[in-house]
Amino acid sequence: MSTQPIIRVENVSFAYQVSQDQQIPVLQNVSLEVYPGEYVAIIGHNGSGKSTLSKHLNGILTPKEGNVFVNGINTKEKERIHEVRSRVGMVFQHPDNQIVATIVEDDVAFGLENIGTSAEEMRERVDFALEAVGMSAFRHRPPHHLSGGQKQRIAIAGILAMKPQCLVLDEATSMLDSYGRQDILAVVRKLHREGMTIVTVTHHMSEVTEADRVIVMEGGKIVLEGTPREVFAHQDRLRELHLDVPDASRIAALVHAELPAFSPDLIHNAEVVAEVDRLYVRQAEASGS
Repeated sequence: MSTQPIIRVENVSFAYQVSQDQQIPVLQNVSLEVYPGEYVAIIGHNGSGKSTLSKHLNGILTPKEGNVFVNGINTKEKERIHEVRSRVGMVFQHPDNQIVATIVEDDVAFGLENIGTSAEEMRERVDFALEAVGMSAFRHRPPHHLSGGQKQRIAIAGILAMKPQCLVLDEATSMLDSYGRQDILAVVRKLHREGMTIVTVTHHMSEVTEADRVIVMEGGKIVLEGTPREVFAHQDRLRELHLDVPDASRIAALVHAELPAFSPDLIHNAEVVAEVDRLYVRQAEASGS
């Protein structure tokens, strides 16, 4: 992993202006770095500031105090905002809000047309992006004929065509059913395996377990940070923050309370099954002896 971050957030504070005399503070002195190839999950209950933070990562919002740098470019430099967004692309929870064309391939090409990409390169990038999300067969379809998961794949393809270094997903699976969500997660896993940096804002703990690093937000601040296993070990603290834990973590903790030999720090369902098998074999061997 590179030692130079793609994104550097330095002491960022932000408030929404609701009237001439009133502001609602949302972020308070937040600092973090995102490195090439990382998969970072940001979690927190509604109003914690996680989505507002994600919108700072490619300059949709800019800090009231502090700075955000993308490859060394300050997102406050409005004349360079295209450079920022070409490096960090963003996908939102409502794909319909990002789809602007009446044909799939035209929608994927839309951002490229805005930056004057040549016709030949545009075709190559559209082909690449549709192939990356498994939607090449749908290139001539109207987007409104697609399922929610398919529309979200097209939204991701439109970002990928710009060839960003980092993909930010702001609750991108929250409006999808379980099939659509798994559909998008499969695409994200594939992109990450191929080297893309991923930042996901989510409330689905099953998605969080796949991350390299988890950032927990509360009251506009980062209150916990670590690997998924480290973060989910703080089950009591997460409950205080009105956050769930993966089913595997909850089951492992309950079983461990009754059977101390059962490992308490499991986060994947397969790990729970493997631990049951391990203890069963150990018990069988002890009985046989």
